Amino acid sequence: MPWNFQGFFIQFVMSDPIKHECGISLIRLLKPLEYYKEKYGTAFYGVNKMYLLMEKQHNRGQDGAGFASIKLDMDPGERYMSRVRSAQQQPIQDIFAQINNRINTALAEHPEHEDDVDWQKKNIPYIGELLMGHVRYGTFGKNSIESVHPFLRQNNWMHRNLIVAGNFNMTNVDELFGNLIELGQHPKEKADTVTVMEKIGHFLDDAVAKLYKQIKKEGYTKREASPLIAERLNVAKILRKASKNWDGGYAMSGLLGHGDAFVMRDPAGIRPAYYYQDDEVVVVASERPVIQTVFNVDFDDIKELDPGHAIIIKKNGSMALKEILEPTERKACSFERIYFSRGSDKEIYQERKKLGKLVFPEILKSIEDDLQNTVFSYIPNTAETSFFGMVKEAQNYLNKKKEEQILALGPNMTGEELHKILNIRPRIEKVAIKDAKLRTFITQDSSRDDLVTHVYDISYGSVKPTDNLVIIDDSIVRGTTLKRSILKILDRLSPKKIVVVSSAPQIRYPDCYGIDMAKLEDFVAFKAAKALHEDHGTTHLIKEIYEKCLTQTDASNEKAVNYVQEFYAPFTAKQISKKIGEILSPEGINAEVEIIYQTIEGLHNACPKNLGDWYFTGNYPTPGGNKVVNKAFVNFFEGRNERAY
Repeated sequence: MPWNFQGFFIQFVMSDPIKHECGISLIRLLKPLEYYKEKYGTAFYGVNKMYLLMEKQHNRGQDGAGFASIKLDMDPGERYMSRVRSAQQQPIQDIFAQINNRINTALAEHPEHEDDVDWQKKNIPYIGELLMGHVRYGTFGKNSIESVHPFLRQNNWMHRNLIVAGNFNMTNVDELFGNLIELGQHPKEKADTVTVMEKIGHFLDDAVAKLYKQIKKEGYTKREASPLIAERLNVAKILRKASKNWDGGYAMSGLLGHGDAFVMRDPAGIRPAYYYQDDEVVVVASERPVIQTVFNVDFDDIKELDPGHAIIIKKNGSMALKEILEPTERKACSFERIYFSRGSDKEIYQERKKLGKLVFPEILKSIEDDLQNTVFSYIPNTAETSFFGMVKEAQNYLNKKKEEQILALGPNMTGEELHKILNIRPRIEKVAIKDAKLRTFITQDSSRDDLVTHVYDISYGSVKPTDNLVIIDDSIVRGTTLKRSILKILDRLSPKKIVVVSSAPQIRYPDCYGIDMAKLEDFVAFKAAKALHEDHGTTHLIKEIYEKCLTQTDASNEKAVNYVQEFYAPFTAKQISKKIGEILSPEGINAEVEIIYQTIEGLHNACPKNLGDWYFTGNYPTPGGNKVVNKAFVNFFEGRNERAY
């Protein structure tokens, strides 16, 4: 059978990739465009900075990207809003290629206006004082251009134009959709992005209409009313009304046609948002080091947006922080620290090292303290920082051992003995090297499994048959790639034992706030617990849990209880890890395989500011999460291969 270019794309990671949060960027230029032309040599300063913000957050989204801008104080008939989106393979490059093409074409046709900022603002799209960027991972819905942010709600009234982009998932889309229908609206689709935008839009329309009526009563003409509406519009009040019933994790950004802007964060702080302000710019992004790098500012100059609060930037450039919803217990996503955010963040870098450090005692037990016959390595590259922490702790352990040996031998110790003691150190090897040239699309699973084993070149001779091989990864979610290929690849090195270490705890529950982890039966921890129920003769409990979950189907979010926790309750984390090792060990492998996971206590110790751990513990920060996990269990039990949100 001939090959074709359809089917599976080989992923260059150790465990299966997780599609996750989107990334937002917002820039408000506080000076006239002429200022940036004079100081930085270009009126396209904002566009250039937005490109960098988006590219530096490319790790947060590869399925699509979008850009929008608003020009302030344009005359009627002049275009003041622009938007461009792409769902191409390299979406950020694609949209900025389109932007550059429009700019370059305009300047080529009118070279006399190369230094005329006023003409450029009036005649070239995308150049404005207010800019928004978004990178997207398709956690729900199709990866089509219609699903790419920013979303636009247009109106002939400048104030009623709304552009929205966010990093979010709502758990109660049905309820929000129903609310819109009760308001008399007819939404074009049942998606959380559309429902959220229309809810904000409804209260925006209402606020503008009331202000217009009030201003007319004061004796102003219709034309005079417009700037007064922009001045008096209470964006915080609009957001409070719109978000009253939202259940989910979100960092929501919006632009209003006349020039107001906002970024709002959920009350539990699930999704991240950081901001920076000086006399030239206000900037907001999903990650702190992105702002640090792009604007060359210090760590301490960048602030985290508090949960339940919004940054509101008025058309006049004034910025205020407003509480929109009362903050709940802080449950910021811990996966941000483990995996999703760039590791260049000052705090995240230390946290990832600590995750590697804290898992070392269990590694030591697994290898029976035999560090002389143990090789340490990591796959994929994102696990490198936790690897450093793991190895440093191994060095600390060995230093204590060396000190004990030296003190025990005392002054009679020979130079040879001292040299032998000091020469003991952790053995570190690059055992697997990604072959970046391989980009193989395979149709048949049998062919895929064979060819994926060639994605990594291994360092033959780096491991001896008497050695343990310890490999650390960020997380082990499904374990499919481990079983199908990676363990087979590592087994070629002929170690006596392979210890796979996850710097994250066992993922047991769906995430409904942005990460694409929707089905219980996809998780290897769930498969392991199910197998343990079968081993212990307790499968009757599975049906009992299912029946409890069914009672939650029509329950309100506030009354929802996570009954799926009972599925794991009979077993310890170590029992489940052991069963995972059995499940993931491929047939014909020679080495013994053991899987070690981070503990929940270790996670909280390493990441004390980000205690959101619902995918590990089932402790959801919003009531809607409990309803989602129960629905996921019902889907599993009834054999329905569909998402729970």
